[in-house]
Amino acid sequence: MSGPRVQADPQSSLPFGEEAKPGFRTKTAATRLTPEELAEIEAAAEAAGQALSEWLRQTALCAARQRPADPVELVLSEVWAVRYTLLNLFHAASQAASEGGQLSPDSVLKIRDQADARKLQQARKLLEEFFARVGKARAPMP
Repeated sequence: MSGPRVQADPQSSLPFGEEAKPGFRTKTAATRLTPEELAEIEAAAEAAGQALSEWLRQTALCAARQRPADPVELVLSEVWAVRYTLLNLFHAASQAASEGGQLSPDSVLKIRDQADARKLQQARKLLEEFFARVGKARAPMP
């Protein structure tokens, strides 16, 4: 008595009868290197304390995931930072005045640093929300 027969996918790099499990690495990306290039990346992987394959994977994914600077994103981030800074400076100055004091230079620097730290993240969030709304507006009605 024999069980059901499974046909192998000719494109698969997995052994006959095995199926790819979600989240498992099943594909290979190959490249050719000179002996000098190979020695260079082996040294880098060793210096990082990683196996060559893990170092290559991590380095390639890091490069692939870096987003190039989008001019719209950069301008929006600066506009957001100016808005954030102005609103917070006005609020802090009015609060200091109501307490009979003045806004300290350290407070101004702190507000500036907070704006700089958050501006790119906030610009990306604004753009994502905008494109999500635009996508919904353009979606055909069911």
